[in-house]
Amino acid sequence: MTNKDIAKVFKLCSQLMELYNENPFRTKAMASASFRIDKLPFSASQSDLETLSDQPNIGKSTAEKIIQVISTGTFPELEKLISKTPEGILEMLKIKGLGPKKIQIIWNELQIESVGELYYACNENRLIEAKGFGLKTQEDIKKAIEFSIANQGWYLFAKVMPSSLEVIQHLEKQLPLSPISFTGDYRRKVEVLQHVDLIIAADSKEVQKAVKAMEFEFDVHTETQKISFKDQNGIPFEITICSPELYAKELLISTGSAAHIEQLEQLGTIDPLNSEEEIYKSLGLAYIEPELRESGNIIELAKEDKLPTLISYSDLKGTLHNHTTYSDGVHSLREMANYCKEDLGLEYLGVCDHSKTAVYANGLQVERLEQQWAEIDQLNQQLSPFKIFKGIESDILSDGSLDYPDEILAKFDFVVASIHSNLKMDESKATERIIRAIENPYTTILGHPTGRLLLSRAGYPLDFKKVIDACSANQVVIEINANPLRLDLDWRWHHYALEKGVLLSINPDAHRKEGFLDMEYGVYVGRKGGLTKEKCLNAFNLDQIESYFNSKKK
Repeated sequence: MTNKDIAKVFKLCSQLMELYNENPFRTKAMASASFRIDKLPFSASQSDLETLSDQPNIGKSTAEKIIQVISTGTFPELEKLISKTPEGILEMLKIKGLGPKKIQIIWNELQIESVGELYYACNENRLIEAKGFGLKTQEDIKKAIEFSIANQGWYLFAKVMPSSLEVIQHLEKQLPLSPISFTGDYRRKVEVLQHVDLIIAADSKEVQKAVKAMEFEFDVHTETQKISFKDQNGIPFEITICSPELYAKELLISTGSAAHIEQLEQLGTIDPLNSEEEIYKSLGLAYIEPELRESGNIIELAKEDKLPTLISYSDLKGTLHNHTTYSDGVHSLREMANYCKEDLGLEYLGVCDHSKTAVYANGLQVERLEQQWAEIDQLNQQLSPFKIFKGIESDILSDGSLDYPDEILAKFDFVVASIHSNLKMDESKATERIIRAIENPYTTILGHPTGRLLLSRAGYPLDFKKVIDACSANQVVIEINANPLRLDLDWRWHHYALEKGVLLSINPDAHRKEGFLDMEYGVYVGRKGGLTKEKCLNAFNLDQIESYFNSKKK
């Protein structure tokens, strides 16, 4: 279990304690424990009771519960609360915007005990008159339920990737002479998917034997030559079996997308040749990388041999937009810098802790900014030629202005401007707000432009063309936030941004050392959008990015 998994168990306990009006001090202590566990600077599941007990604000009692959660997934106090709570009420706790206090009213006063009943009640306007609700709250709950229903059975690419690699490595070991590949949405690196597809050119019985060795329950669909199963993490897999002579053709067709295959079929017959490269060539096209096989003008670019040379992870020279213990990060500035330099071999680190308005994230007042700058100067002397850039994630306020006065903003090497509050503006106001921030002369990068959380929260509505045009006019970089929950800016808008001459930056938004590794997922979506290293800000080497920041400040 990760620290976040353990923290979620403690958070659920605190929510149920609040639901049942238990001692508020104990309830708050349980919520605090959840926060502390998530921020531990090491893996709790690899630790022991004594080490956990020694952590600030953890203590022996909480440490014992952590050990129980690692072993059993729960602890007695939580089990007692769960046992007396209807399953539908537990489901409600997962709905955005519904806390224990509101659920108390829904359950006790409206006699609603399931999400389905709650959705029906929203349609019937039954929540409007309930204490603490009203029409707007009712509509927000209804939208959240609809969003949750729509996303059932979907998985983040980043969540399925470790399981997927384990499965394919096992199959390659079991079937060493058979061509095997990922295919479908997974091969195209789609950010969310319903199952992981593989294709194998082998005898069906041999494939069944290889799957059986993984000790998962599986189904054989003889009429379609497919095998389906779920792994130990509940992730669904589908294997397509074909003959060796059809492998390249079936790989191409099953990779998709449907729109891409339809475009290919309009050019001629997809013949069963020796490789995908040969098939594309037979259709008069340059080879198209799987990530690019979506709708759009990619076929025309392939006809003219004008396909972009897509960015790779090794092209990245540094990392921008990262947090330390100065705001809400887990690791110190020195720890983050050393990890970038020694473990990742990068040339620079951009530190962007939260600005003063972000009180919830320990945002930096001016005196603490000056303290951080002094430490950066000291570390830059010690770690040279590696360099730490003085950045900030400045909140975009409701009127579009940036946090801090101009005389402070002018002292940063670069500024990431992001929205964290008032997320419910209509499209016109939200677009106007974000454009005002883009037009601020101190804005270097627009951070996670839509505020979306994949499978959890839709981004606020924006006129994307206006926002991208404003970035082009003001030479503002747009972030590809590489956190697997965000991947924002969406890859579907990358091509337009690149057409307009806008640079993109693959930023991990790391709050701990391991967070830097999320840049891999940012690279995947950047590739889907046609990003090249020349158009990626953090693929600039140290000299180039120093020149860029200096020219921007001038």
